[in-house]
Amino acid sequence: MRDLAFIGFLLALFGMGLRRPFLFVLAYVYIDIVSPQRLTYMLLNSLPISLIAGAAAFGGWLVFDDKKDCRVAPRQGLILLLILYCGITTRTADFPAEALDKWDWVWKALAFAAFLPLTLRTRLRIEALLLFMTLSAASIVIVGGIKTLFSGGGYGELNLMVANNSGLYEGSIISAVAICIIPIVLWLARYGTLFGTGHAVKAFAYALVFACLLIPVGTSARTGLMCIGLLAVLMLREVKRPMLYLGALALAGLVAVPFLPSAFSDRMATIKTYQADESASTRLAVWQWTWEYAKTHPFGGGFEAYRQNRIRYDTVAVKGSGASTTVERNLTVDKSRAYHSSYFEMLGEQGYPGLALWLLLSLSGLIRMEILRRRHREGDFAWGGALAGALQHAHLIYLLGGAFVGIAFQPFIYMLIGAQIGLDTYLTRRRREATWRPMFGKRLTPAAA
Repeated sequence: MRDLAFIGFLLALFGMGLRRPFLFVLAYVYIDIVSPQRLTYMLLNSLPISLIAGAAAFGGWLVFDDKKDCRVAPRQGLILLLILYCGITTRTADFPAEALDKWDWVWKALAFAAFLPLTLRTRLRIEALLLFMTLSAASIVIVGGIKTLFSGGGYGELNLMVANNSGLYEGSIISAVAICIIPIVLWLARYGTLFGTGHAVKAFAYALVFACLLIPVGTSARTGLMCIGLLAVLMLREVKRPMLYLGALALAGLVAVPFLPSAFSDRMATIKTYQADESASTRLAVWQWTWEYAKTHPFGGGFEAYRQNRIRYDTVAVKGSGASTTVERNLTVDKSRAYHSSYFEMLGEQGYPGLALWLLLSLSGLIRMEILRRRHREGDFAWGGALAGALQHAHLIYLLGGAFVGIAFQPFIYMLIGAQIGLDTYLTRRRREATWRPMFGKRLTPAAA
C-alpha cells in the first residue's frame, strides 16, 4: 500500500505538470529531499526516479515554460564551474570506483541548483519552492518530533522512518536542516500567500517549529544544539523587543531543562569533555590528517579520498576525585574515517580550488541576501527583504552545522542557494522595471508581485 500511495502521489504531480511545467520542478524537490524510494518496499526501488524527475523538470521548462523573464546570475556560473572541477577530480580520484558512486548524485544536485533559478520567474514560484522544500523536510521532522515526545530518542536510536542512516535520515544532518528551515517556516507563516497567514497556518507553523527544535533532542546531536544557539542569536535581528526576547528565551530554557531526557543531557555534556569522547577525538584526528594530506595534494584526492586515512589519537578519562584523581590515556588506532566536516570534506576531496569555489558560492550568496534585506526593508517588496533575511539565516545555520558534519554536497543546501539566486534575479528585475523611465510620458510602475 505504501508503494502504491507514493506512486499515486508522484503520478498526480507529473500529470498536473503536463499543464503546469513548474510542478515537475516541485516533484524533483520532493523526491530529492524525501527519497521516497527508501520508504517503499519494491516498486520504486528499481526505478531511477530522481533522474526521471530531473529530466521531466528540465524538459518541461525547455518545451512548455515561458522564458521571457529568465535571468542568469554569476553564481550559476560558479556552480557550473564547480561541476566541471568536481568532474576533473573524479577522473583522477584516488578511489575511482567509489568516487563515481558519489559523483553520480553530486552532479545532479549541482546541475539542478544551476537550472532551478531559471524557473523562478514569479513570487508564486519562489514561495511554492520554499513551501515544498519545507514540507518535504517536515515529513521527516514531524515523525522525529512525535517519536521524541513519546520515547525521548537517543544518539543513534531515533528511527526516522527508515533504517538507512544517510541523507536527511542521518541524525546530525536532519538536526542541522531542521533548525535551518525554521526562519523559512516563520517567513511563510507571516508572508505566505499560497495558504494565507490565518490562525490555522500560524498554529501549524509554530507546531512545526517546535518539532524542529525537538529533533536535536531526539537525535542527541551536538550539531543541532549549536545550530539552535546560532538561531537564537540571529533572531535578535528580527525581534522588536530584544530584552523581552532574551528574557523569554532564558525562561524557556529554564522550563525545558527538567524535561530533557538524560540521554540528551549526557551527550551534550561531552562538548566540555571532548577529549574523553571517542567521536570528538576521531573528528579532530581526521581533520589533522586532512590538513596534512592537502599539503601534498593541493588539488584534492577526489570523492571518498578519506578512505585512505590512518589515524592515531588519545582519549582521556578522569577517574576519582580530589587527591585520588587519576587520568588515563588510551591510544586508539583507526582508519577510513569520514571527514565529519563540510570544510574538510571539500579540502580533502576537491583541494584548495574546490574549497575556494564552495566558500565563494556561499559567501557571495550571504552578501547578496544582506544587500536585498537592507534594500527592501519597506515598500511593496518588503516580503522579499524579509525572505532574503530568512534565506541568509538558514544558510548561516547550515554552514555552522556543516562544520561538524559532511554535508558540503547535500542537495538541500543547493536548493536553498537556487532559491536565493531566484529571489535575487526576480527582485533585481522588478526593481529595474519600477525605476525604468520611458523617453516620453510618465514612468511605468508595475505591480509588486
